[in-house]
Amino acid sequence: MRGRDGPAGFLRAIGEARLITPLRSEGGHRRYSRYQLRIAARARELVDQGSPIEAACRIVILEDQLEEAQRINAEYRRAAESSGPPTA
Repeated sequence: MRGRDGPAGFLRAIGEARLITPLRSEGGHRRYSRYQLRIAARARELVDQGSPIEAACRIVILEDQLEEAQRINAEYRRAAESSGPPTA
């Protein structure tokens, strides 16, 4: 996916693939959050390793969902441990 468009072209491509949706400045320029740039960097790694852009975007989404599920699961475990065993 490297080409004459460089990083801006890649960001547009993953936007078209609906991985990230940038905000727009008053002048119409794309604005990306740090989180979006981190997601884009991971997609770039996968594309550089030979994954098609659509596959890279899907992988990044699944990785993100897994990370969130693991975080929620850890919160539930901590809550369960702090409440102690049920009393009869």
